[in-house]
Amino acid sequence: MELPRISLALLKNKNLYLMLLGESGLFALAMVLAFLLRFEFEIPADFFRQMLKLLPMAVALKLVFFLLSGLYRGMWRYTGLADLWRIGRAVFMAEVALILYVVFASHFQGYPRSVFILDPLLAFVFACGARVFIRSVYEFSFRPGDVFTAFLPEILCAPAPGVRALIIGADDAGVRIAKEILDARDSGLRLVGFVDGDPSRIGRRIHGLPVFGPLEELARVIGVTSAEEVLVSAAQGGDHLRQVMAACEAAQIRLKKLPALTDIVSGKVSVKALRDVRYEDLLGREEVHLDEVGIKGYLTDKVVLVTGAGGSIGSELCRQIIRFSPRKLILFDAGEENLYSIEMELLHQRGFSRYVPVLGQVQDAALVESVFRVHEPHVVFHAAAYKHVPMLEFNPWQAVTNNIVGSRTVMEASVRHGVERFVLVSTDKAVRPTNVMGASKRVAELLMHGFTGGKTMFMAVRFGNVLGSSGSVIPLFRDQIERGGPVTVTHPDVTRYFMTIPEAAQLIVQAGAQGQGGEIFVLKMGKPVRIADLARDLIILSGRDPAEIEIKFTGLRPGEKLFEELITAGEDVLETRHDKIMVLRPGRNASGLDASFAQLLAAARGFDMAGVRRELEMLVPEYCPAQGGEAGVPPDGRHE
Repeated sequence: MELPRISLALLKNKNLYLMLLGESGLFALAMVLAFLLRFEFEIPADFFRQMLKLLPMAVALKLVFFLLSGLYRGMWRYTGLADLWRIGRAVFMAEVALILYVVFASHFQGYPRSVFILDPLLAFVFACGARVFIRSVYEFSFRPGDVFTAFLPEILCAPAPGVRALIIGADDAGVRIAKEILDARDSGLRLVGFVDGDPSRIGRRIHGLPVFGPLEELARVIGVTSAEEVLVSAAQGGDHLRQVMAACEAAQIRLKKLPALTDIVSGKVSVKALRDVRYEDLLGREEVHLDEVGIKGYLTDKVVLVTGAGGSIGSELCRQIIRFSPRKLILFDAGEENLYSIEMELLHQRGFSRYVPVLGQVQDAALVESVFRVHEPHVVFHAAAYKHVPMLEFNPWQAVTNNIVGSRTVMEASVRHGVERFVLVSTDKAVRPTNVMGASKRVAELLMHGFTGGKTMFMAVRFGNVLGSSGSVIPLFRDQIERGGPVTVTHPDVTRYFMTIPEAAQLIVQAGAQGQGGEIFVLKMGKPVRIADLARDLIILSGRDPAEIEIKFTGLRPGEKLFEELITAGEDVLETRHDKIMVLRPGRNASGLDASFAQLLAAARGFDMAGVRRELEMLVPEYCPAQGGEAGVPPDGRHE
């Protein structure tokens, strides 16, 4: 056993001497009681003198071994199972030392052997009992000055302060979070029980709290416990959380989400940091596990350029990239406010100063050439693009200028200056596009294939809608809900894929480590979500009644289709080393683009809406512009 050092601060602690004094009395009582039990409470005079002679040594040895075992360094109110094991070990070693002392002093002659069995057992019980009693006194809620109310039935005691709350789930996560709440006396919560669907747990008590169930009987449980809130742990999400939310809606009770237990234990957040359930929680997206070794191999000590650095995806890419200590990060964006925002965040919140902000447009060939010549980037993440579908339907020349010409400009500069890796951020709308935005991104993918084969490794990453990104439907729905509705949905059957911004950015960075040149990576988006269901869930999460806020269907917008796809005709899907990333074998090469490209540029420069669409159809044969805002179900049914 490694003996802990006894610090000077410990010796100056007055509580140490109170503990030593109190435990000395307990150890003396253990030895006296051992003799009394051995002689049936009538100790002969000779053995009484023997007991008095042995008593100081027995107490001293136990105190010494308790002190060396660190049992006086902690606070008894926080006694745990580990402390009880240490008590048992210290008592055992102290008793062995006492026996050796007796053997050395008198060869164990004339000493009752049963005393040396009873003494350590009693000392262990007394030492553990004292600590458990102190902890119990601190943990029970009672009226000041009246300790005995801790042992009375709850109905006879003064009510504990705080919101009466039920915890969903009596599994390990739920039990541990309940223990943290019970230990935090200022949590503002008064736990009244668990709700669990496991029959083996229902009817039992954990930490003194009853386990009710199943979830379907939540309304009845609330009536019994008078609960005011339902709490779910950070580990719960997806379909189960959706069921909990539905049960809470039926029972007309608030639902709150607890912080992650690891964050509470590490001190990042308080157990009081409850929050409303967000729509991201209902998606049930699993945590992304990154191949950090592979990512470090192409980002650490490299000059990295991010175009569209101030946008939703671009800014999150910057946050993920700086985790891998790049030599320099070039922030390229056309929006002054967005660029300033990510610059200030990196500097003041993230403590990262090795960045260079570049304000400008990616189609500005002279500026792009200057940036590449001066900073010589090793890796380029091209996230700059216009993405608002209806807006680009009315301004298709901007899709050509920014999404196509801008992409080609950055790709050409990357080849000229020997960039190691180029990652194009694409979209699922590039698959059998029905709108200008999707067609323009598909052209960018085809251009990327045209540059493949040289020193620079080109790759694209294709994914669906990102929750909370600029132009996302969720901020619009929330604003409509706050104003009392109606919430406008284009079509009852329209579905979309969703993922969170951090997840999308992490997988883009991960895909960059896997590319060998020419791949289109597809992020696994899970199941598509009906937008009408999303609207109803957001109404509930906002604390409003879906019956009071109308969901109004307005018809598909220009260029919009019912279902999004991630794979187009002629593309074969292959698994990769990462379970959330697939790779596509291109079904079409990029030859023959140049002839139509010049005509597309001419139509864009002349603001010729029909001409731009016509030339996009020539470049992307699978592009089928939606007529009057109508787009149907994919004929092959592949929308998942």
